[in-house]
Amino acid sequence: MAFKPVFLRTASVVALVLASPALAQTTAEDAAQTTGTAPDAANATPEPDAGEGDIIVTGVRGSIVGALNVRREATQIVDSIVAEDVGKLPDNNVVEALQRVTGIQVTDRTGGEAATITIRGLADPLTTLNGRNIFTAAGQSFSLQDVSANLVKQVDVYKTRSADQIETGLAGQIDVKTRRPLDFDGFTISGLARGIYNEQADSFNPNVALLVSDRWETGIGDIGLLVNGSYSRTKYRNMSVTAGALVPFATETPPAGSGLAALERIFPGDGNVNWQPGLNAGLPTTPGSTLNINGVDTPYYLSRDAVFSSDLYGKRERPAFNAALQWAPNSSSVYTAEVFYAGFRGETFNSMQFSFVDYWANPQPVELYEGTNIVKSRVANDVYGFNSADFTRSKTDSFVYALNGQWDLGTRGKITADLAYQTSTYKTSFIAMRTERVADQITVDFNAGGGIPSYHFSDDSLLTDASSWNIAQLYDNGGKDKGSALTGTLDAYYTWDEGFFRQIKGGIRVDNRKAASYVRTQDAGVLGQSLTTLGEDALFTNSDFFDGRADVPTSWVLPSGSWLYNNADTVRGLYGLATSDELSLAKTFNIDETTMSAYLLADGEVSIFGRPLKIQGGIRYVDVDTDYDFFDRYNNGAQTSVSSGSHRWLPSFTARYEVTPNLRVRFNYGETLRRPNFADINPNYALTGDLTNVGYGSGTAGTANLQPTHSKNYDLAVEWYFDRDSAIYVTGFRREIEGLVVPLTVLENIPNNGIVAGATDYFAITRPVNASDGVLKGVELGLTWFPKFLPSFLDGLGFVGSATILDSKQNIPQTDSAGNITGEETSSFFNVSDFSYNATLAYDRGPVGARLSYVWRKEFLHHNEARLFANPIGVWYRPESSLDFQLSLKVNDQVGLTFDAVNLTNQKQQSYYRFGDAGGQDTNNLGTTLLSRTFAVGLRFSM
Repeated sequence: MAFKPVFLRTASVVALVLASPALAQTTAEDAAQTTGTAPDAANATPEPDAGEGDIIVTGVRGSIVGALNVRREATQIVDSIVAEDVGKLPDNNVVEALQRVTGIQVTDRTGGEAATITIRGLADPLTTLNGRNIFTAAGQSFSLQDVSANLVKQVDVYKTRSADQIETGLAGQIDVKTRRPLDFDGFTISGLARGIYNEQADSFNPNVALLVSDRWETGIGDIGLLVNGSYSRTKYRNMSVTAGALVPFATETPPAGSGLAALERIFPGDGNVNWQPGLNAGLPTTPGSTLNINGVDTPYYLSRDAVFSSDLYGKRERPAFNAALQWAPNSSSVYTAEVFYAGFRGETFNSMQFSFVDYWANPQPVELYEGTNIVKSRVANDVYGFNSADFTRSKTDSFVYALNGQWDLGTRGKITADLAYQTSTYKTSFIAMRTERVADQITVDFNAGGGIPSYHFSDDSLLTDASSWNIAQLYDNGGKDKGSALTGTLDAYYTWDEGFFRQIKGGIRVDNRKAASYVRTQDAGVLGQSLTTLGEDALFTNSDFFDGRADVPTSWVLPSGSWLYNNADTVRGLYGLATSDELSLAKTFNIDETTMSAYLLADGEVSIFGRPLKIQGGIRYVDVDTDYDFFDRYNNGAQTSVSSGSHRWLPSFTARYEVTPNLRVRFNYGETLRRPNFADINPNYALTGDLTNVGYGSGTAGTANLQPTHSKNYDLAVEWYFDRDSAIYVTGFRREIEGLVVPLTVLENIPNNGIVAGATDYFAITRPVNASDGVLKGVELGLTWFPKFLPSFLDGLGFVGSATILDSKQNIPQTDSAGNITGEETSSFFNVSDFSYNATLAYDRGPVGARLSYVWRKEFLHHNEARLFANPIGVWYRPESSLDFQLSLKVNDQVGLTFDAVNLTNQKQQSYYRFGDAGGQDTNNLGTTLLSRTFAVGLRFSM
């Protein structure tokens, strides 16, 4: 820790000498974005085809070629998205735009948009804005879908890292660049207005943006001011049907001595351990498989415990803006002050209809899948069911304030200093009321075709009859997360034209991060009144559920989510709970983390066979001190304080050899870290009662001494730029990862826990631990091609495509119920598809620009389910795809029209249970969610 005082003294002295607020780790490329000038050709981002001779292309083709040139000129392996024009990134948000980048896979497409990305199978990219690390609330990363595409100039995806880049994020770095006023020659105003139709929600939604920028030559130098604002609103609807988890049942003729009735559900407890829930592969599914019940080998069936439907209505709003003021007093310095804001306003009402199918009254014969003991269809009598009205409202406000100064050291170098402060707050409130009944009978086919179940009650009309439902439990909770950071960086470089050394660069970074979490919760048991007592204004009945694509009930009644929220104190009063004037949030978690880092980076060049070999090598040192405070809400807020620290030397090396002017080979080695998520080090419990009668509930908690994950990264790329706007490239890569965080489950006794629904003192608690190592390797192939031999009317037609092949393995420790490690299994990484590809046909000729894009990814392991049931533990997603179309028509130099369509083929998102060879999408289907199509028309203008 002797390193810390040196850091503080150095940063203080430099700040005083420069007499300017300093500090945001920048590469030379980032410096170019701030000043509007490129410090050296190797790191510059050129205009598409500039300097190539005859033309400069713009529009769709210009954005594609611009992205290609970023990769060509960068030292690292970088793939980019470049806006076609001001405010014209060709997608609704940054995540959707990134899905066409080589090596990126997108999932979680519900809600009318893509939400989650992985880079080469890893889900922890460092998110930066103009080179500055940004985050949402108490998280370690920023919700990129909250960045409006209208504000973006360029998005760079760094697959490899050098010593001058922030060390976190095993997956890589995603840097979002916004515009600055000195990017423009003078006064500029541009805007857009789009109307987006969400087919599933039958809603029309606005998306508007306006940018105004100007610069002036004054007696004190050039001054520029830019203001850019955006607003979007989306109303959406998510509809899903799910077959529940597998649990064992007696056959129609259980053996004497077992104590079981025909088709009786076999619970794991009842005084002796009948079976172990949560085995990796689940219970055996071969016909005649037995369990030892009361000393008797007893054949069993595996059948679902429930079926349910979810009809979620959502609305989100995203206001955003950035403003920048720049002053260039002379040709060798520039100062920038800027602010960025991203907001989110979310509201969801989930109307859920749930029915158990596990009661054995008056049993009727079941139908099995051939060659298994798994039930395909059955009839259950006197079944308990509930409807749940779940309403959530959430709000996020994130601000970044920054001051930046850059000074040229003659024509050879530059000093860059940056000081950034950011705050982010997330607030949420949730209220849910259940209603319940016992239905006479339900008939269900757990896979009626294509992985979608079918079910109906003896009288479906009672689902919409409020008098047949009684008011059951109430759940009422809320929370707040907040975070802040003060970050300073100082970078400098110096270059030479001759000799081996061509550039030396060094810098320091100091970051102080604070975060805190607060929660409140109160639940109540069954109220026991008829639903009709709430009155007609309090009720909601949905219709046209699942759009006729499943043989299930399409309508049911339950409390209105908005009515519950707007009348929360009245509802609380019915249950005798505390009302809003008595509620308060309790702090559960507080963290103060200081990160200090320094680096040194050198670029060299030698000639081999008359061609240049460019070499870059560097070392980065990072030191982290973290202080935590935890407040146990199940023990009167008892405080526990923990301090931890770590430090690392992280080397990097890159070699780029130009075999010919258009053929390049790159090799990169680098080491990166994944910091633990703050939620993963918070040991407070999040508990759920025993809702499925297995004898205990479930829950999660963090691990206070969780350590960073470390990765050694190797990349080898061959790139052939066979024309000024065409290229083909192949990249092989390998990630050797130590200390992967995996979940381990332990059965714990937690008394006085306040659980009402499924009350119990025993919980299977899952905690993250650094107990796994893994290897991720693969190959990327990419092609950008605008052929020159096409007839004139097809001139401007091009193709952009890529494919990614991945192979991942990690060891997963296995434990007994006490948490003792008993062995290990091998598993794929979560959210990794072994194969994915994207293909885009692009057309740009005259006033017309168009893209037809298709993305596809193979099935993948999404997550592991709670260890409560008898099915395989892994939840897999079926292959996913999306066909999208974008069209723009340039009316004149100032005005353009646009049309966009997403998910033209009306795809579904489907999941199933699987572990190794156990399970599969036919006999172990799980959920099916419809994905909405969206259509948008828009008007753009600029002058």
